[in-house]
Amino acid sequence: MNNLYCSLFIIALCIGLSNALVKEKNSVHFMNSLGGNNVLKIHCISDEDDLGEHLLKPGEIYEFSFYDSIMGTLINCDLWQGIEFRFHANFRAYEGGGLIGHYGKQNFWFSRDDGIYFTHGKDEPKLEYKWVYSVLDMAPSHY
Repeated sequence: MNNLYCSLFIIALCIGLSNALVKEKNSVHFMNSLGGNNVLKIHCISDEDDLGEHLLKPGEIYEFSFYDSIMGTLINCDLWQGIEFRFHANFRAYEGGGLIGHYGKQNFWFSRDDGIYFTHGKDEPKLEYKWVYSVLDMAPSHY
């Protein structure tokens, strides 16, 4: 019985490796299309990794590639821009299929002055999220 499990494991491993070699990775792309000299700050977290903070000057691109997890892949991102990064957007930048994985799926996000635009690359980008103005209350509390 142990030989059967070992054989099945080796077969599954070989199939997985052969699929990984043939299949194209998914990718998420962010482009700073803001006017002026507005810097875009990006922080993304997947269900497996914290991808850290990235600062993009106008015209710069930040992108990353990955394979879908068998349990599904979720990538949530926060974007900030403007004076003291007071304009914010939070959204799901990618959602994978789990058992039915995606291969070669591309998500393009464009940060513009009026909001965040999205496309898979086949159509014109469409406005998905508006910037939210957030002011952190820096004054001391008096109780």
